[in-house]
Amino acid sequence: MNRQLLAGLLGLPILLGLQPLPAAAADPAQLKQEAMDIVKRFGGALKPELVQAIQSGGPAHAISVCAEKAPAIAQNLSNETGWLVKRVSLKARNSRTAVPDAWERKVLMQFDQRQANGESASQMAHSEIVDNKFRFMKAQGVEAVCLNCHAAEIKPDVAAALEENYPDDKARGYTLGQVRGAFSLTRDF
Repeated sequence: MNRQLLAGLLGLPILLGLQPLPAAAADPAQLKQEAMDIVKRFGGALKPELVQAIQSGGPAHAISVCAEKAPAIAQNLSNETGWLVKRVSLKARNSRTAVPDAWERKVLMQFDQRQANGESASQMAHSEIVDNKFRFMKAQGVEAVCLNCHAAEIKPDVAAALEENYPDDKARGYTLGQVRGAFSLTRDF
């Protein structure tokens, strides 16, 4: 076939206003692995920042890391990967960014039930296709470092810093290993 004819045929859908056929749908198992890798990157970027902040200025100082660095890490990962990356909780600390939508709420409640049935938070993940979006959540369990700011009893300087940064804070009263929330990732399917 000559080149001009081939070029004309390839350009025909554009001239007719047709959209090209989509590539084969992505493999859900591959998307789940991609999401897990992003969660690992998120945690790998956030946890050292928290530990360093605690070591340099104590738990009250580390609150600024969660208030400023965690959303920035999520935004950077979103920009870099094409996924919407965030953290959500049934007891949100940040009422602007951490309140779950209906699907996330349902999955978080399932995580709580799974934990009540003996499953470890570290093992919990869930994914499904919802409204042509691949949705993924990975439970975030309470680690020892988290108890500085998320336990039932916290130091007065930590409570004051939380009140200043998060006036609507509901993310207290947790115990070691408990599901505190989840990483939530979404992308077009």
